Amino acid sequence: MGRKLAGLTPEAANQLVRYAWPGNVRELENAIEHAVVLAQGTRIDVEDLPEEVGSALPTTVYTPGEIRPLADVERDYILAVLNANDGNKARAAEQLEIGTATLYRKLKEYGQPT
Repeated sequence: MGRKLAGLTPEAANQLVRYAWPGNVRELENAIEHAVVLAQGTRIDVEDLPEEVGSALPTTVYTPGEIRPLADVERDYILAVLNANDGNKARAAEQLEIGTATLYRKLKEYGQPT
């Protein structure tokens, strides 16, 4: 594409790993081309990725050597669902099958605005 980019932000790289890639390598290639065109800075960020890739929820699959505390996995998942719902707490709580009061309490624990 003729642009010089320094690579991906860690967040963008994480989103690429989270996405299932049903189209395999061809879909990955298209996603990267899309991101290169949209990138504003010197690195590709999550906002530059196609919508379906940028909003991919975190995977909870166990990977040997990458054991994370359950509380961290829960926090990441709740925040990802909230982000996927554009900050709509009522809809996120409904999808998570928890009460809105529970969601607000957890967001407060995470230091997130409520």
